[in-house]
Amino acid sequence: MRKRLQAMDEMRATFTATFKRFGQKPAFRGNPITTLLFVDVLDDQGQLVTDHIWFSLTKGFQQVHLEPGDRIQFEARVKEYLKGYRGYREEVRLEHPLVPDYKLSYPTKIRKIPPNSTSGKE
Repeated sequence: MRKRLQAMDEMRATFTATFKRFGQKPAFRGNPITTLLFVDVLDDQGQLVTDHIWFSLTKGFQQVHLEPGDRIQFEARVKEYLKGYRGYREEVRLEHPLVPDYKLSYPTKIRKIPPNSTSGKE
């Protein structure tokens, strides 16, 4: 569980992160959904809140034209969710039970941080 995010549950805050790579997740019908992996996610005090986080590729992320290694700043709301297996196979459900975890939702005000900048504040 992400303890620092747990302490911020339901709060909207500013974060910085490093873009690592694109990925994909299956969609119910149609084309897979493009995802983005960010690492070293820091709060506005420079404290590590999680080692990684995934987002779907939204219009806000498309507009900043991300490349691996880019640092970004964004605002997001911390939300609780249940992590684990939700299927019908009992043996898998016992191996991967549902547990609470925390994520960042509704990212907005997304912008790249210049490479020579040490923080997101200019």
